[in-house]
Amino acid sequence: MSWVTLIIKADAANAELLSDALMEQGALSVDIHDAAADTQDEQMLFGEPGEPCEEIWRNAEVSALFNQDADIDEILSNLTHIAQPSSQLDFRLERVEEQDWVRLTQSQFDPIQISQRLWIVPTWHQAPDPGAINLILDPGLAFGTGSHPTTQLCLGWLDQNLRPGAKVVDYGCGSGILAIAALKLGASHVTGIDIDSQAIKASQENAARNHCAAYQFFFTTNHQTAIRDLQPEDQADVVVANILANPLIMLAPILAQLVRQQGSIVLSGILRQQAAEVKDAFQQWFDMDSGNEQQGWVLLTGSKR
Repeated sequence: MSWVTLIIKADAANAELLSDALMEQGALSVDIHDAAADTQDEQMLFGEPGEPCEEIWRNAEVSALFNQDADIDEILSNLTHIAQPSSQLDFRLERVEEQDWVRLTQSQFDPIQISQRLWIVPTWHQAPDPGAINLILDPGLAFGTGSHPTTQLCLGWLDQNLRPGAKVVDYGCGSGILAIAALKLGASHVTGIDIDSQAIKASQENAARNHCAAYQFFFTTNHQTAIRDLQPEDQADVVVANILANPLIMLAPILAQLVRQQGSIVLSGILRQQAAEVKDAFQQWFDMDSGNEQQGWVLLTGSKR
């Protein structure tokens, strides 16, 4: 059995209209994504935490999955009232063959070596180095498998700089990978904070899988709750936040309050061209430095004055 994917380029004005129309034409699924995803031209979209983002990519692609016997010519013809005439639609077709999807997914995630002593190992693999610090982690609903440069930048910093016994806050904890790494690298206590309930669930499951008990979680749709629930004596030695540039700028006052004097802030999810603006947002509390860079993503760190 196989399927066919119809992928149509669309601007912001037409993408959602095409998505709805394709579902009406019998598509099994439809998604809209940035046509420039994973390139330097990728367009970042931001919204308020807990609220849907009202923007859409200027140059989008609408991808619709159909059964192999779908009449694609007729479907394109029926879209003429939505956007351009079908003869001018910028589209392509891709065939999707029946596969062992579980095995295929697993094959895309091999163990990742972060440093000489730190590895990320999916549950279906044997640890390449049983004597290393191995983070046992599977891909799931929350961000943070270890494959993205921003996660690797944060892990590298923790591996090189985290002091034994430190208190750590992982703000936007996602899968919990950074919090779990901090504990395995010697932190005495870690708090994970996220506005996504799926992230909290994933973090709890991954912490249990890695036998990490000294790990608290907060789920909040209001960032001020994190400040209210954490007492002054619980200010962290290290706050790590691997999110995105605009949310980091918005959260700067909150993140600053979570760090003790002389403590460290570690920020990632920042493209090279966004680094100066993020650094400026934190300068009033921290002596900021630029850290390592990987594939156009940068790490910013700072010491609280």
